Amino acid sequence: MRSNRAAVRAGVSMAATLPLLAGALALGIPAAHASDGPAGRDTLQGTKPLWATAGADKGATADSSRVTARVYLAGRDAAGLSAYATAVSDPSSASYGKYLTARQAQARFGASEAQVAAVTAWLKSAGLTVTGTSTHYVSVTGEVADAEKAFGTQLHNYAKGKKTYRAPSKAASAPAGLNGAVLTVTGLDNAPHKADHSDTLPPPDAVFHNAGPFSSYYGSKTATTLPGAYGTKVPYAVKGYTGKQLRAAYGAGKATGKGVTVAITDAYASPTIAADAATYARKHGDAAYRGGQLTQVLPGEYTRTEECGAAGWYGEETLDVEAVHAVAPASDIVYVGAASCYDDDLLDSLGRIVDGHLADIVSNSWGDIEANQTPDLAAAYDQVFQLGAIEGIGFYFSSGDNGDEVANTGTKQVDTPANSAWVTAVGGTSLAVGKGDTYKWETGWGTLKATLSDDGKSWTDFPGAYTSGAGGGTSATVKQPFYQRGVVPSRLAKANGGQAMRTVPDIAAIADPNTGFLVGQTQTFPDGTQGYDEYRIGGTSLASPVVAGIQALAQQARGGHAIGFANPAIYDRYDTKLYHDVTDRPTGRDLAVARVDFVNAFDASEGLLTSVRSLGKDSSLKAVRGYDDVTGVGSPAPGYVTSYRR
Repeated sequence: MRSNRAAVRAGVSMAATLPLLAGALALGIPAAHASDGPAGRDTLQGTKPLWATAGADKGATADSSRVTARVYLAGRDAAGLSAYATAVSDPSSASYGKYLTARQAQARFGASEAQVAAVTAWLKSAGLTVTGTSTHYVSVTGEVADAEKAFGTQLHNYAKGKKTYRAPSKAASAPAGLNGAVLTVTGLDNAPHKADHSDTLPPPDAVFHNAGPFSSYYGSKTATTLPGAYGTKVPYAVKGYTGKQLRAAYGAGKATGKGVTVAITDAYASPTIAADAATYARKHGDAAYRGGQLTQVLPGEYTRTEECGAAGWYGEETLDVEAVHAVAPASDIVYVGAASCYDDDLLDSLGRIVDGHLADIVSNSWGDIEANQTPDLAAAYDQVFQLGAIEGIGFYFSSGDNGDEVANTGTKQVDTPANSAWVTAVGGTSLAVGKGDTYKWETGWGTLKATLSDDGKSWTDFPGAYTSGAGGGTSATVKQPFYQRGVVPSRLAKANGGQAMRTVPDIAAIADPNTGFLVGQTQTFPDGTQGYDEYRIGGTSLASPVVAGIQALAQQARGGHAIGFANPAIYDRYDTKLYHDVTDRPTGRDLAVARVDFVNAFDASEGLLTSVRSLGKDSSLKAVRGYDDVTGVGSPAPGYVTSYRR
């Protein structure tokens, strides 16, 4: 999976799930397993990946090869969990907002000691070694022959792209005598399942500076000496909005998020986050952090630091923390870092939040393309999201930074876990905040870039090539949830065929790095020294913590009562003045900004690059009146924060 941070240097990186649990009928999602396997066994559907085809089969995996797997537990009542999660999240339900505590949730829906013992005994009897047990899974390791015996399938090697990976030749199964105690198993295929963005953390990434000139607010400085665009001179990009401007744009009013805790998940942890966040708040008028307001929950050790690019995740954490605090300055923030960028470790972070109810609102700025997700992992994610819903915890995921993903992958698709029917997918906009912190307009985030000609008199190949944009579109795997019916246009919901499917995103906020947020972070300078510096940044990695901060304001405004899984309530108020209905041409004409960047990303010693960035040009996705697959129902408007009813 990838981090969704889009820096001003190039502006891309990414952030939907597959089928949910058994019994998730209220959200229109197929069961995760069924009793249609070999005699005496229950098939664990989705455990054979789609890429493991007969044509790609390279033969059996050696019996002596090692397998490391997780057997996720279905709990006492998977169907009841889904139904309860739906009821407490739906404003039209009599059970709306009647959440359980983490202890109650585990007692009612978690795996029993007897189930854990039975699953453990089964795995050991097959020759596998149990390496760990949690409330969510039993982890095992062993030879291929033992795994094949345990899960009733053969493991083969398959070509996937230019590489070869192991996968089951048919769906795995579990003994029927376990009575459905097994939700799914992951790890039988060994293709990478990770979030993109020696096991000690590396130093911060190399410093990045914006060159300028800048606008201090949208349109404050016009590029009069540069060629025009779309028939007019255009403004320079803003230096980077701050909390004061974002709070005004999205109608924060006097709310501060007091009494609300927001969790943030990413991989690894910035060693300078406390100092960086405090410095940034002091420099830009945000409230100083109280003692204990910013805390971290971290794993005992980190893994795969080089493979995952650990230092790149420092900036992600920094952006998320500073954005939440800028919008909701009194909210507590708990950062829950994963041991690596792999799904198993990210799932552990999410599970830790749910098991301990560490927060009511969880911002997640990472993900991967839907084609890389597998139903087994999707089921594991969705179980955590459903458990969170019954506790009043809402998960917010950035929708991605590559538009429809065609330019990035060659295939039109959405991102995951943002496509899950149990999370709020946050899309992106280009935001214009004018003089006096006034909201002017937003477009859907999508950028075309053209560079200045050598003679400085024109833009080459205007309007230029696509660089980045908010992720969105129609899932190929998740059926349309009930809350999207009657809101999402049929042409979008049925874009992949005759069946209505989950469409992304649900809501949106500022994401375009050309109208982005100013962030402060310790970085490594060319001479090897490290120091605090600031730069403009964007991506739906910005949109997600901004919306999380706004939700914290809304929760405070409703007396601190948790909003929980917000999608039913978000769609319940569709087509009202509570949202800015974002379109790609809000002023009636095409829009653009001018930008000047350092060639070496630090200073002018190697020259400057001048470009014009067209706004509202998101691949094949369009922001139009009403719901759209760039901005969902729109962005929060004044009145949104106080609109959640008990």
